[in-house]
Amino acid sequence: MFSCRWTSLFILMIARSPNYAVDPIIKNKGGPSVGYCNTATMLKQILSKLPRKLPKADRDSGGSDSGNTTTNLGSGFQCTNVGSALSSKLNVVKRVSSAVFPTSTATGVEAVEAHLSFKDVSNSQKQNLFVSKLNLCCEVHDFNDPDKQDIKRQALLELVDFVSAGSAKFTEPAIAALCKMCAANLFRVFPPKYRSNCAGGETEDEEPMFDPAWSLLQIVYDLLLRFIGYSSLDAKVAKKYIDHSFILRLLDLFDSEDPRERDCLKTILHRIYGKFMVHRPFVRKAVSNIIYRFVLETERHNGIAELLEIFGSVISGFALPLKEEHKMFLWRAMIPLHKPKSIGIYHQQLTYCVVQFIDKDPKLASTVIKGLLKYWPVTNSQKELMFISELEEILEMTSMVEFQKIMVPLFRRLGCCLNSSHYQVAERAHLLWNNEHILNHVSHNRQVILPLVFPALERNTKNHWNQAVLNLTLNLRRMLSEMDEELVIACQRKLEEEDSRLSVEAEKRRLTWERLEIAAGLQH
Repeated sequence: MFSCRWTSLFILMIARSPNYAVDPIIKNKGGPSVGYCNTATMLKQILSKLPRKLPKADRDSGGSDSGNTTTNLGSGFQCTNVGSALSSKLNVVKRVSSAVFPTSTATGVEAVEAHLSFKDVSNSQKQNLFVSKLNLCCEVHDFNDPDKQDIKRQALLELVDFVSAGSAKFTEPAIAALCKMCAANLFRVFPPKYRSNCAGGETEDEEPMFDPAWSLLQIVYDLLLRFIGYSSLDAKVAKKYIDHSFILRLLDLFDSEDPRERDCLKTILHRIYGKFMVHRPFVRKAVSNIIYRFVLETERHNGIAELLEIFGSVISGFALPLKEEHKMFLWRAMIPLHKPKSIGIYHQQLTYCVVQFIDKDPKLASTVIKGLLKYWPVTNSQKELMFISELEEILEMTSMVEFQKIMVPLFRRLGCCLNSSHYQVAERAHLLWNNEHILNHVSHNRQVILPLVFPALERNTKNHWNQAVLNLTLNLRRMLSEMDEELVIACQRKLEEEDSRLSVEAEKRRLTWERLEIAAGLQH
């Protein structure tokens, strides 16, 4: 195959040959060489259309593979169309540059400045202006410069209005720019906590701390929330930027001491979990790791309640039968959350999550109650009150079969609560018997349960200091007598026999000690 350059040279040599240029018919007539002129003109037109050789600098800038295109001629020759390929490549670069960096000037297109309003630009330029404003908001300004803060706030408000309008379909550069702006403004390291640890991690009474930058952070959170909830957002494109790294940094923000920020994060994470199904296992695993660290290491985290609130709705959406992964999350994450002293901050959300699990699979009730008994507080009366309240909600959903699995250790513990010297704990334990569902289970298993709790009731009638607890004990004894009077009498008789036996043993020990003292005195 001949190259294009040799083909042109060959045609030119033929065109300059006098034998070839003059038409013999015209030459014999003595007229001018019309054939030569026509042929020369035609060749000049052909040669003018052939591509010229590029300068060395232009050839080298393209590299070894500059994206050249080839054109097949009819005669089988190939000619490399370098000029058109390079022009096409430059146009592509200009288009990409215009999308990612909208302030740059493309050929024949006016640059879009960030200070312009969306009303002042055409629809084709709104995406570029959107990215331009996002790039402007990426800079984190000092609070000592109120002018720049006002400019940034105004730009953020315009971005929120543009997304709220719902008329745009965001391109990939726009999605990337928004995620970059949110990361630049939201993802930050919180200052060390200088609060006193004398309370042992109990932070219920501590005053919340508010972030001074919240006026701007709130707008950024609002923009991110509206963007994720955008109806025409392409989730396949967005998940490349709202990826695992982005979600981890978002979860780190749950440790913020500002309750307003945690509330925004709660809504945003819930939207991410609902929109990006591919990220759901990762979110569950990441939250589990936060809980593990909180329970096993630090016992300090500001966002446990918000994370549990998210998972309350997530658990309600679990498919049946429950996966083993979800059951392990209950046993390894939910149940150990009853251990920390600061449980009062998140106990309501924790109870809801546990109840949701049992509602999904009632067979988990006995497992949960065993976990409660494992972490039952001994010296913390406030935690004990919370445990009894949670226990009542669980028992209301417990079947007879599951109840019988744990009734012996459960009512041994409740017997101690009935006899508690803390009057609120004793009162709360007595009120459990007013629940009809629990009372029905007790009635069917009274032969086992009554002997476990009757000694505690008898001790209350003789020794408890609180009159309200004493009245509740008398009412409970009356109710049990109405349930099964013979069993109550048998329990009373057995208790008296046990007390008599203990009295005899105590008397024997007293006499033994007296003899030992006498013997020791005689030796001296």
